[in-house]
Amino acid sequence: MNNDDTQIGLLLLLLVFLICASAYFSSSETAMMSLNRYRMKHLQRTGHTGARRASRLLEAPDRLIGVILIGNNFVNILAASIATSIAIALFGKPEPLITTGLLTLIILIFAEVTPKTIAALYPEKIAYPSSYLLIILLRLLHPIVLIVNVLSNRLVTLLGFQAHPGDDHQLSKEELRTVVFESAGRLPQRRHGMLLSILDLEKVTVNDILVPRNEVLGIDLDDDLDTILDQIGATQHTRLPVYKGDIDNIVGLLHMRSISKLLKLDNINKAALIQETNEPYFVPESTPLHTQLFNFQKHKKRLAVVVDEFGAVKGIVTLEDILEEIVGEFTTDLATSNREIHPQVDGSFLIDGSATIRDINKLLNWELQSDEAKTLNGLLMELLESIPDSAVCIRIGRYYAEILQVKDNKIRTVKMWEQSADSAESDAYHD
Repeated sequence: MNNDDTQIGLLLLLLVFLICASAYFSSSETAMMSLNRYRMKHLQRTGHTGARRASRLLEAPDRLIGVILIGNNFVNILAASIATSIAIALFGKPEPLITTGLLTLIILIFAEVTPKTIAALYPEKIAYPSSYLLIILLRLLHPIVLIVNVLSNRLVTLLGFQAHPGDDHQLSKEELRTVVFESAGRLPQRRHGMLLSILDLEKVTVNDILVPRNEVLGIDLDDDLDTILDQIGATQHTRLPVYKGDIDNIVGLLHMRSISKLLKLDNINKAALIQETNEPYFVPESTPLHTQLFNFQKHKKRLAVVVDEFGAVKGIVTLEDILEEIVGEFTTDLATSNREIHPQVDGSFLIDGSATIRDINKLLNWELQSDEAKTLNGLLMELLESIPDSAVCIRIGRYYAEILQVKDNKIRTVKMWEQSADSAESDAYHD
């Protein structure tokens, strides 16, 4: 083997080394930028050395990118020079078209696309080992990196951008919700649902979950004493609002544990009953659930009377109602146990008109929409713009509602079922 062959062999080995070095810088850049920052922080807390190195590098991303690009451009330019030298040794002239085309193809396949694809698929396997060498290179090339970054940041500023826009890796509420939603496969279904419910507390107000005033069970002081005592003895609730004539005139809340004090009296009367009541706790209907949860904790309360902007009572909300928004109903089969929703054999549901749209959507996993109405009766009235006859069927998106019973100017019973969105039937029709 003569000296020319030896020289060409050495140049080829050097070219292969430079292509491998280019692949290293390309894969390192993609891997470092593709790392899951939150998983990296978790590994860092557990003592993972690679995660610690990568986290340290990502604290100054401009310097990290600077050292990678300096190294990558250096080896690529040097590889082009080596390729030109090999062409001269083989053909006696540079052959720029052949050399450039062949080297570009080799670099694209072996030093760019392939390593970056692997790094994007397995960022941790590439980033953590490569971070060791990157830290060494950053120390060795620190002056050059510093000069390049200063000039680059000045140019970025001149172009009207911020050189250091701050930490944009903090998740917004919606982004955090998306992260939790996408983690459904890794979390137990119940815990996953609880996390989503907690994040949704800010979107829900007490007006969405309150017990409406017409369903509130309370003690009317205008009733005779025997009726009141019978009501107290039959109630299943721990607390009852006490009012005079109308629920808007609430005078207090009676806790059932106070009844034992009344039973000890020789002569039970309404004055003694009022004396055992606690002062009612009023909250506006627009209060978000997460705020009301903290207010219950702050005021040591478990029941609140919800009022509208005019001070009229709209209903009551309890701590248990809010907890059920987080953990779900305290039943095993929501659709079958709900007194307002009754599944039918044909897959439809008989639904009470007083059922709230929110409960229907939650229990049946539907997506009924309404701007103003809170109940199914209100939604149908809103769409029909009149009090319907019982024999009416209406389409609401991909759902059908057949009104079965109308009484006292209210829709009492509705048969509902879901149909495919591409149904060719009309939006609304009358029997």
